[in-house]
Amino acid sequence: MEWKKRILAAAAVLALAAAVCYGGTRGMAEEKTQSGEGIASWFEERDTLYLWYSDEALTNYLNGASVAFGQREHVRVIPVLTSEGEYLEAVNQASLEGKQPPDVYLLSNDSLEKAYLAGLASEIQDEGQICSEEHFPAAAVSAVTYHGKRIGYPLFYETSALIYNETYLEQWATQQAERELAAAEMEDGEPSAAAEVNTEFDPEALAARTQEYLADALPETVDDILHIADTLDAPEGMSGVMEWDVSDIFYNYWFVGNYMIVGGDSGDDPENIRLDSEEAVRCLEVYKALNQFFSIESDTVTYDSTLQDFIDGKILFTIGTTDAAARLAAAKEDGSLAFAYGFSTMPDVSEDLASRSLSVTNAVVVNGYSPHRELANRFAAFLADEYAVNLYESSGRAAASRSAGTDDGPLSVFALEYEDSVPLPKMMETGNYWMQLEILFSKVWNGADVNEMVQELAAQIALQLQ
Repeated sequence: MEWKKRILAAAAVLALAAAVCYGGTRGMAEEKTQSGEGIASWFEERDTLYLWYSDEALTNYLNGASVAFGQREHVRVIPVLTSEGEYLEAVNQASLEGKQPPDVYLLSNDSLEKAYLAGLASEIQDEGQICSEEHFPAAAVSAVTYHGKRIGYPLFYETSALIYNETYLEQWATQQAERELAAAEMEDGEPSAAAEVNTEFDPEALAARTQEYLADALPETVDDILHIADTLDAPEGMSGVMEWDVSDIFYNYWFVGNYMIVGGDSGDDPENIRLDSEEAVRCLEVYKALNQFFSIESDTVTYDSTLQDFIDGKILFTIGTTDAAARLAAAKEDGSLAFAYGFSTMPDVSEDLASRSLSVTNAVVVNGYSPHRELANRFAAFLADEYAVNLYESSGRAAASRSAGTDDGPLSVFALEYEDSVPLPKMMETGNYWMQLEILFSKVWNGADVNEMVQELAAQIALQLQ
């Protein structure tokens, strides 16, 4: 199937070149015909930009942006879908050999140091001064900053958020209200969660009290989730209160993100490393204890399986990335998801331990070897800011630009979480940090000593930095 994708990609590139050629030359060709100049001579005078990317979902977005920019600037922009494997190495090889190297390309923020030191990413010429917190969230600006220099424009991001079954939360709120009203009628105190309660309450009083519980139902801490787990009479078909992919660091990192420091906010400072703080250890102890409540099998539960369990009504809470918004909306439309649901920012670990999610930002980078760096800079800024309003609809990727706008739905929640998230660090010396941290979480989930695991990780990273 891969060869078919490449053929289709090649066809798309040819079609795009023809579209740009037609759209940009039609009016000019008519004017130059009278003076004896042909289309071919005009075409050769146009600058050409090559845009490389590896995410096929972006094809429609990048094609549209290339045509729009090409028509406005009277240039050709040719997107090239490139294999994700050894992507930066391919950029380097094409740049050194001069065989149609990318003038502009997309790159994850954790690879920006490597690209910059190799001369493949240059400091942006931000003529419009858009690469600031006025135009992008703080995390986005930090993600593209390396030693004080902006070396890319943030395009889209990925982070995590809490997903909840609103119907189940309403049932929990009703149960709580009924128990409270029943307790008020009893002389000997509040009944237990499993006790029979009077079902003939004043409707207005019950409705009002239910709404008060529902208003505070979204968990602000992990303890709030555990309280719901302890007090909810699970409806039929529900197998657990919360489930998430405990094997993937992306869905676990929020537990320690505020206290495990790797390179500072910009992820580029080897002097700013702190993995073994007291707070980080306490957060991991909370994480370890959750295995007793939720009993999630780390070797069998996956991200896809948790989303499907949520769609099937088996769980109340899960953790998802931005792709979950479209997947749940589709399930709601086809009827496989039969209840109300919503998205919320991640809860804190406890009242005195804050959470902070991990984020990845994909940036538009200007190749330091490009012969058209000024033009490439303008196109990169156009992609990331002015044209970003089209990004989510055409690709499903969440735009980093504030100008792209968000509705009151899931994207606005993810944007809030992204604002204060922790970008992947850029330092090449810590390139395997995430794999090691994922191993640490796995061992802690299965009962390993937290202090021992944290000290081992801190020592390993310190050794790598030396």
